[in-house]
Amino acid sequence: MKANGTVFKYGDNVDTDVIIPARYLNSSDPAELAQHCMEDIDKEFVKKVRKGDIIVANKNFGCGSSREHAPIAIKAAGVSCVIAETFARIFYRNSINIGLPIIECPEAAQNIEAGDEVEVDFDSGIITNKTKGTSFKGQAFPEFMQKIIKAEGLINYINSQQ
Repeated sequence: MKANGTVFKYGDNVDTDVIIPARYLNSSDPAELAQHCMEDIDKEFVKKVRKGDIIVANKNFGCGSSREHAPIAIKAAGVSCVIAETFARIFYRNSINIGLPIIECPEAAQNIEAGDEVEVDFDSGIITNKTKGTSFKGQAFPEFMQKIIKAEGLINYINSQQ
């Protein structure tokens, strides 16, 4: 399983209220949430993001509230993967539960820049910056997590097992 896209880069402590501002939480429709994804930190994000693009951030991405709306908005906006130095634990779990691949790799997060073209191989954990010709070793997803992501989330995965 792989992801390939152009990078949107953010710093430390990107919280769920920035990922999807609370004023839009009156909807649980993924398409509606996607229209407002990242708008309080990057007004151009929804206009520029393309299917398959990748978010790269520094420490503690997804901190704040435990709402699932944040990873849903990111995934619905077309983002194929989020790479960060570290993730808030509840955001990490929510992302896997809804089928959004995320990978921790401090070295990649520090060296990849906005606009770089990046490929992520989830089987090996290898993150390749195609723009700079560099590679980094992140943590590969265990097989059961890959199955959840391929099924587009935990509920779909469970339903497929029955």
